[in-house]
Amino acid sequence: MTSKINPNVQKLEISGIRQFFNRISHVDDMISLTIGQPDFKTPQHIKDTAIQAINENFTSYTHNAGFIELRQAISSFMNVKYNLLYNPENEIIVTNGASQAIDTALRTVLMPGDEVILPSPVYPGYTPIINQCGAVPVLIDITETQFKLTASQIENAVTPKTKCIILPYPSNPTGVSLLKSELEDIARVVKENDLIIVADEIYSELTYDRKHVSIGTIIKEHTITINGLSKSHAMTGWRIGVLMAPEWIAKECLKVHQYSVSCASSISQKAAIAAFTTGINDALPMRDEYRKRRKLTGDYLKSLNFKTIEPDGAFYYLAGIPSTMSSFDFALLLAEQAKVGVIPGTAFGEHGEGFIRISYACSELSIHLAFERISKFLQNR
Repeated sequence: MTSKINPNVQKLEISGIRQFFNRISHVDDMISLTIGQPDFKTPQHIKDTAIQAINENFTSYTHNAGFIELRQAISSFMNVKYNLLYNPENEIIVTNGASQAIDTALRTVLMPGDEVILPSPVYPGYTPIINQCGAVPVLIDITETQFKLTASQIENAVTPKTKCIILPYPSNPTGVSLLKSELEDIARVVKENDLIIVADEIYSELTYDRKHVSIGTIIKEHTITINGLSKSHAMTGWRIGVLMAPEWIAKECLKVHQYSVSCASSISQKAAIAAFTTGINDALPMRDEYRKRRKLTGDYLKSLNFKTIEPDGAFYYLAGIPSTMSSFDFALLLAEQAKVGVIPGTAFGEHGEGFIRISYACSELSIHLAFERISKFLQNR
């Protein structure tokens, strides 16, 4: 019977993050530095808006692209925050989380045999979609370039089959972002080769030392911008993502979106209006807390001889382990012997070998306790 299943689906594997999490789930009293979501609660005013929407019976289908009021709020938010100019009528689509926005974007532009350039290590949610489209992921090792995908690397990787570049920044798992000058260099290569950029900017509100620059402000006609509320407003379960693109792309993305999900949750959309308007600065106090945790985590890592590159945003360190063992074995022993959960770098691709991802989306107390255990673990090796 397996012959009746799409071979591209049969080749898929469960996310390495989930595989490892399942492997260590039996460990009692474990401090988890694995979490990929904010440890804050959704702001109360957003929850109140959702409750009001339920009571007022906003429980029907919406426009496929989302409530126009929400798209207008998103347009204003992106303009104020990042100088991004997208028309709410025909250039913005509200999706079921940023993951669905990425899926929609890639299914819209990719054809069998197309090549997609992306950095590695990288969030593991991109390559399965590329593969399902019959396209080919071209992974570029960024471990020797300060975790940054460079214009020269892209130039060297481009072939006649190259269709698009995935540009996630700030990055999961590295937390590293890109400077405006670096984005301008990449934009030049994109324009010269007539490529499409899928810019995953879900962590754009969680940047610490400088304002996030969106490549959509530099080369909009070639860019699909992905964003959402999961990280910025602690709304992972509400499933509100945003796909923004010039009309010539967005109108095609809307077809794929329409036949996949019809529309995002009406209640979540109403809550999202509050997030993008009265909650325009809801991320700021969370970002300040993450900045403190970044320093605390970084200080511990350096003191224990982990190799680090300080993240510009998000809430992760991808740290080089002070050991010759594999990253999987190191993370497994750390969980079983020290009762600290981290993610092995290989969950983010083969170029993640030798690294572990540590999330500081947890309390400072948890960080202190976790590194006390990690220190003892290393001393006993």
